[in-house]
Amino acid sequence: MTSDEFLDIYHRARDEGNAQLIIDALPYATFLGMRALEQDGELIFHLPPLESNIGNPTLPALHGGAVGGFMEMAAVTFLLMSIDHDKLPGGEPRVPKLVDISVDYIRACRYVDTWAACEVVRQGRKLANVAVKVWQQDRNTPTTTARSHYLLG
Repeated sequence: MTSDEFLDIYHRARDEGNAQLIIDALPYATFLGMRALEQDGELIFHLPPLESNIGNPTLPALHGGAVGGFMEMAAVTFLLMSIDHDKLPGGEPRVPKLVDISVDYIRACRYVDTWAACEVVRQGRKLANVAVKVWQQDRNTPTTTARSHYLLG
């Protein structure tokens, strides 16, 4: 995808409030089957139960890499939808680059619908810290959490 194509998708997503446009432009997010939706004014992310995302077929449970990738793609999409790129160096939006991520696998992610919510904990001119929480049946019982840092420009 060219930078002009990305800018078009970015601006359409922001204008329409449709984060799914960004997800559809991220090949790994599409491979995972990821979806974005707004719930009570909050952007949340959905990972449907797909066989390709199973890591332990005995339980069955989702693969830790699929869950980690889901969290990373959620954070990138959340940043693109929520930060003001006009105030960043260069002024043009770019796909945030992962600097580091720390994932806590609290319990197995079963082969059911999986959800994620993100929060920008701190944002500077060049870096953003994003917290991601993943849950399945009960939002108050997370299966996985992450702390990540992204380069914004």
